[in-house]
Amino acid sequence: MATVATEPGPTVSRRRKAARQEDAWRRRAPLLPALVFAIIVTQLPFLLTLWYSLQSWNLVNPGSQEFVGFANYVDVFADSTFRSAALNSILITGLCVVVAMLLGIGLALLLDRKFLGQGVVRTLLITPFLVMPVAGALLWKTTMFDPVFGIVNFVLGPFGAGETDWVSQYPVTSVVAALVWQWTPFMMLLVLAGLQSQSRDVLEAAQVDGATGWRTFSSITLPHLRRYIELGVLLGTIYVVNTFDQIYMITQGGPGTASSNLPFYIYQRAFLGFDIGQAAAMGVVVVAGTIVIATLTLRLIFTSFTVEES
Repeated sequence: MATVATEPGPTVSRRRKAARQEDAWRRRAPLLPALVFAIIVTQLPFLLTLWYSLQSWNLVNPGSQEFVGFANYVDVFADSTFRSAALNSILITGLCVVVAMLLGIGLALLLDRKFLGQGVVRTLLITPFLVMPVAGALLWKTTMFDPVFGIVNFVLGPFGAGETDWVSQYPVTSVVAALVWQWTPFMMLLVLAGLQSQSRDVLEAAQVDGATGWRTFSSITLPHLRRYIELGVLLGTIYVVNTFDQIYMITQGGPGTASSNLPFYIYQRAFLGFDIGQAAAMGVVVVAGTIVIATLTLRLIFTSFTVEES
């Protein structure tokens, strides 16, 4: 008598599904403590900040705390100093990311070849990224930009800039120079990783076909580096827009508010003006704007990855 093959019953299917779910939770279980910790130290303070942003609360006036709804947000967008700080944030971030990326590409191209002492040079170029931001800012303020004993004035002295007080006269330039010095190694490492992942066969084929060095770079190497450059710009923007150390140590936001960016202005409102409600509203606006920009940029990067893979 012939036997008839039957499909697995619903009980077997449910058992297999339950086994897969149990295996997935077993793999994810070690990550749960880190997830809980991240929620506690990031999301709970953010929710508290949201609550404070709906309050009118100045620490100088005891008992002044009251619910005002979205009035703080209206005041934030009407604040001319906030708009000036936002423009400074865009200017400082844009200059730092663009200049650091261009320098990073140049240094990565130099390091992507064999030469005597390559390892030592690479280590020295990475060192600025390992220096504490506060220490680096102090180094630039006291050693590089000092109007009397600074190295910058010593080097530029023959060109007529020997007595320039860079921090007072060019505060944004001073901050950007310190930030570029710190972030260029990061960009260099990303681009160098992209260069070393490039197929050497393609480069050799272009060389055999008679392509010049610039033609090979612009038509083959640069398109290959697009994903790495976009990632570097995204990560650099997210980190640099939150810069506080360099501005606090080098310029204190001055003269006036010439180099005051959003994090520094929020610090002033919260810890010098003691206006908790206004500072919290500004913080929420900055976080929301950063999330929107990061989300759009990530979509562009993921789109480029998908197109290239297909």
